[in-house]
Amino acid sequence: MKLKKKFSGGDEESVKVAKLKKIEQGGGTMKKFVQEFRRVARESGYKGRALVKEFKREMNRVIKRKLIKAEKSSTSIEQWYKHTTNINRHWRESQREKERLRERKKNRNQR
Repeated sequence: MKLKKKFSGGDEESVKVAKLKKIEQGGGTMKKFVQEFRRVARESGYKGRALVKEFKREMNRVIKRKLIKAEKSSTSIEQWYKHTTNINRHWRESQREKERLRERKKNRNQR
């Protein structure tokens, strides 16, 4: 085991940290991002503020902007997961509602 670690080109911890730093929310839902982040974070060894920092760094910029506007700041990673998932859900609902309104307006204008 020691030999494998010595000659593997990097220890397992570094590989796990690198995996954590590669995760991105992109256009996906926060729920899926949180699930993936949780899975990889458990193996990374990151905790506390360092873990929160990585989480915030990789989330969608729209959600980041909404968090800046939010009154309450989360402290634990679990609070971050819950808070950002709620913000993302509300944002996606509002986007769907905007799209429905656009469609209605478009349909009225075509009559």
